[in-house]
Amino acid sequence: MGGEFIPTLDEGDFVIQPVLPTGTSLGTTINITTKIEKILLQFPEVEQVVSRIGAAEVPTDPMSMEESDIIVTLRPIREWTSASTKDDLAEKFKEALQVLPGFKPEFTQPIEMRFNELITGVRADVAIKIYGEDLSVLAAKADELRGLISGVEGASDITVEKVEGLPQMTVTYRRDKLARYGISVAEANRVVSMAFAGMKAGTVFEGQKRFDLVVRLEESFRRDLSHIINLVVTGTGGIQIPLRELADIRYTAGPAKISRDMTRRHIVVGINVRNRDMESVVQDVQTLVKDNFNLPAGYSLSYGGQYQNLRSAKQRLLIAVPIALLLIFILLHFAFHSFRDALMIFSAIPLSAVGGIFLLWIRGMPFSISAGVGFIALFGIAVLNGIVLIEHLKELRHKGITDMRERILTGTRERLRPVVMTAASAALGFLPMAVSTSAGAEVQRPLATVVIGGLITSTLLTMIILPLFYSIFDRPERMRTRQPKKPRFPHVAMMLLFLLVTQLFPAHEKIHTPQMNAKTGNGKIRGNCNIVNQYYHHNEIIK
Repeated sequence: MGGEFIPTLDEGDFVIQPVLPTGTSLGTTINITTKIEKILLQFPEVEQVVSRIGAAEVPTDPMSMEESDIIVTLRPIREWTSASTKDDLAEKFKEALQVLPGFKPEFTQPIEMRFNELITGVRADVAIKIYGEDLSVLAAKADELRGLISGVEGASDITVEKVEGLPQMTVTYRRDKLARYGISVAEANRVVSMAFAGMKAGTVFEGQKRFDLVVRLEESFRRDLSHIINLVVTGTGGIQIPLRELADIRYTAGPAKISRDMTRRHIVVGINVRNRDMESVVQDVQTLVKDNFNLPAGYSLSYGGQYQNLRSAKQRLLIAVPIALLLIFILLHFAFHSFRDALMIFSAIPLSAVGGIFLLWIRGMPFSISAGVGFIALFGIAVLNGIVLIEHLKELRHKGITDMRERILTGTRERLRPVVMTAASAALGFLPMAVSTSAGAEVQRPLATVVIGGLITSTLLTMIILPLFYSIFDRPERMRTRQPKKPRFPHVAMMLLFLLVTQLFPAHEKIHTPQMNAKTGNGKIRGNCNIVNQYYHHNEIIK
């Protein structure tokens, strides 16, 4: 069946993230995004296209000039003509955008993209992070991994984080030449810094305002390497030496971005999952990586993104589900005061799980956290049928029906309607959620599907399996003669009464013991009979 964290919510819109070459200027990015907007607006399904380039003024998500977000607002799906689903429409968008050279788009949704980035730091559904020190090795291994997993079913929009390839001019000084002309490295750096960043040469006053006067090369000269190599540096005695005589100046590809996680450098290979569940895609990727991908010593690999959330949620479910089952069993034992009866009713839980899994499989839904919550709710509802049936069977036994077959047939016939009503009331309550197509229905459908499928099989099997268990385990108990235990409460009460009487009768009061005669038959028997007479101030007599 596979698994995923939560079903992907259909937000109704697209976000296209064009992956442009590293170091692309702002003007080039604007031109490319403008072409993308014109191409997308040709589709009748597209209502509006808005582009955002680079980082905002408050950069909560830093982005370079070659990174942009193109938000595509779509019309209602009933007005679509080019495609019937969003996946088909995304494929048509890709085909139309292939006219742009070097363009690699990523398709996602606005809210989904932001949540993925806020929670896991990665915009893609699945993030494979390679940790190491050398950025060149990381980039090479990431490209190798992308080629390895490109054929995995369901893995689309595979992108590699740009960590190198930023063009830059590198100045490497020849220290022997610097020593020959008596020029220090600091003096040469000052000239290069003045040419690019500018250096303060004076102060300009405008009324009470004061500004620094900065000198640097014009923008056109800063872009051309030939102007940089002809910069002059003043040597000993005022001699002017061109910079090309003192250093090797060339274009090189430098690091574009250095990302760290837990103080370690890493590169991210992002995967968006479409037309398949996430867990199955990751399992196929893990198999390929284990068999065909090797990392140097000191380098490691981990899986993140929504897959990391799925693993964390499964670990929580491994704790929550056993606790829920244990509480259900404890409450059943408290209700029946019998482990045997509690276990018989507890058998409804695996019977209900069968139906929940089966209906999920029929509808093509993978296991998700929504389905897991549905199973927990299902277990609590499923035991109600068992309680209704077992209670009635025990009641029939107390009424004198000793024949097991007659008792079971009578009990199941009389409790068929209550059992069906108990399950049907809960199943019909979840039915609107199971067939819903409104916003947020993707999360509701797995939960309701599990409950409905589980109640169907639980009801059918409870009327068959549970009477069978009852006939096997509910044997007549052996009658054992036991002496009835005398209640201890009367003894305690008498003792307390005696102590109370001794406190009420002071020792100095007089007790009269007159003698009485008794006659029996022809003889006379003299005996003493002690009669205790106590006189109260109320003139009451106790004999």
